[in-house]
Amino acid sequence: MILSLLTIANTLLAFQVLILIAFLIINGGYTYITFFAFRHLRESSDTAPDLDRLLALTRSANLRPITIAIPAYNEQLTLVDTVLAATQINYPRYEIVVVNDGSTDGTLERLTEAFRLVPIDRPERREIETAPIRGVYVSERYPQLWVVDKENGGKADALNAGLNYSRYPLFCAIDADSILDPDALLRMGHQFLINRELVAAGGSVRVLNGCEVVGSRVRKIRSPKSILANIQIAEYLRGFMAGRVTLGEYGSLLIISGAFGIFRKDLLFSVGGYRKTVGEDMDIVLRLHRHCVDQKIHYKVYFIPEPVCWTQVPGNFPSLLRQRNRWQRALVDSIWYNRTMLFNPRYGRAGTLGMPFFLFIELFGPLIEFVGYVGFALFFIFHMLNPVFALLFFIISILWGMWLNAAAVLLDNFVIHKYESLLDSYRIALLASLEYLGYRQVLAVERLVATFQVTQTHWGHPDRKTIQGRSALPDHEP
Repeated sequence: MILSLLTIANTLLAFQVLILIAFLIINGGYTYITFFAFRHLRESSDTAPDLDRLLALTRSANLRPITIAIPAYNEQLTLVDTVLAATQINYPRYEIVVVNDGSTDGTLERLTEAFRLVPIDRPERREIETAPIRGVYVSERYPQLWVVDKENGGKADALNAGLNYSRYPLFCAIDADSILDPDALLRMGHQFLINRELVAAGGSVRVLNGCEVVGSRVRKIRSPKSILANIQIAEYLRGFMAGRVTLGEYGSLLIISGAFGIFRKDLLFSVGGYRKTVGEDMDIVLRLHRHCVDQKIHYKVYFIPEPVCWTQVPGNFPSLLRQRNRWQRALVDSIWYNRTMLFNPRYGRAGTLGMPFFLFIELFGPLIEFVGYVGFALFFIFHMLNPVFALLFFIISILWGMWLNAAAVLLDNFVIHKYESLLDSYRIALLASLEYLGYRQVLAVERLVATFQVTQTHWGHPDRKTIQGRSALPDHEP
């Protein structure tokens, strides 16, 4: 009897120690990533070309032309602003291909009215099979704007249709609720000009909620009133300013956000285009890694923090849970489909560092968190929890999490200089600290459930809101 009690006590103690070790590894890893990113961003900001020099490139014939593809399904609330922002970018030669993926609302009608679309015959490079095309339109206002109307086939299918109709060697994919900064493509195109091994690059994605948009441009960058949105701002800053900067520098960047990324089009065709999955953005990058290694192509995949794309984040918890459920299913599916890379030194740091990071930290992280929460609750109920240990663990986890959020905001404020008001930065850092008081726990449970729903392929549709501010379509011909 005594031996059994000792065994149980030792098991419980070992469990608490394992949870503590996992906690230290995860948060210690994020701390290292934050420090590394801060040092790199400070160094790179000193050598980055200024905007005047970049604008001079608009007169250069060396910048490779870009096709901007915008897949859209039932996006009548935001798509006009997204397209109008894309027509105002600083870049010498580009086209915009909007793919209306069988929308059942007024998406096509809004586009037709706003941009004076007229039907036209345009040849299709049909290298990738897609759902049937119903028609192609060109804008009388903006000759570089095309709209492909097709039957519904999903986001990957819409992107493949955009590939088939694209004319230029670089392919930029953005979401239908995204607002590009005017110099975003210029900063990305400059990288493809100076680095011929670059095959894919992602830019920063920022939270649009709370910002003031005038003329389809972000004029005032503000923190939103919503606590939920402020927490997501901190998450985005951690993910992009810290996580992707570090993974990119270590040659292990495995995801480029579907909201804003640029790829070499020839390689997209070489891998067969986008695969039908709920996580086409991560999957396409993993398959590019595999293809380049297998074909012995010298390549690089970069994250470039200065180019910015603004996007809406969920404004309510049900929409947020649907989004994070899909993200988790996408992660599981992408890792499983490309599992040959996992721990495989053939694929360099992408296989030995990037894949294990996403497997153990991102995929298994929710399980570790959930087991820890349940274990602590059970220990407390049955009076098996050391109260001093529990209190210290709780205090340290909250303070450490608050520090990580504050550090992410500092990265943005002192390096990238996006939020104009220090009060907004303080507000984000303060409200984001509430992430560890319920928000994170609920998301951990949702992501854990999603891990076992990977066979579900529904994409879902986010709750959109009209972009704050007003559009400014010209009264005269451009």
